[in-house]
Amino acid sequence: MVVGYGIIKLRIPESGSLKSKRSVLSKILKRTQNEFNVSVAETGHLDNVKFAEIAFAVVGNDTGYIDSKVDKLLRFVEDLGLAEVVNSKTEIMVVSSFPEAAYWNVEKYDGF
Repeated sequence: MVVGYGIIKLRIPESGSLKSKRSVLSKILKRTQNEFNVSVAETGHLDNVKFAEIAFAVVGNDTGYIDSKVDKLLRFVEDLGLAEVVNSKTEIMVVSSFPEAAYWNVEKYDGF
C-alpha cells in the first residue's frame, strides 16, 4: 500500500472575513476532492482571515501513480487561482503488509 499525503499553506488576500475565507476554501476543497478523489480538509489557521492550511491524503498501490497524483493535485490547487500557495510539504509512504497478517483467519471470507 502506498500513501501520499501533504499540507498546503494558502494565503487568501481578498478575504476580509471568516465567511469569505470559508467560501473560497469550500470551493478549493470540493473541486480538489471531485477532481482527484482524495480526502482533503482544512487543518490549520482556522481563525485567521488571510491564511489557511489544508491537508490531503490519497492511497493506492503504485508509488509512481501516487507521486504523480500528489504533484498534479498541488498544481491544480495553485492553478485554481482562488488562493496563493505559500508553502507545501508532501510525503509518500510505502506500507508493507502487517506482520500479523499471516495469522489472520481468512477462511471465513473465502466464499466471497
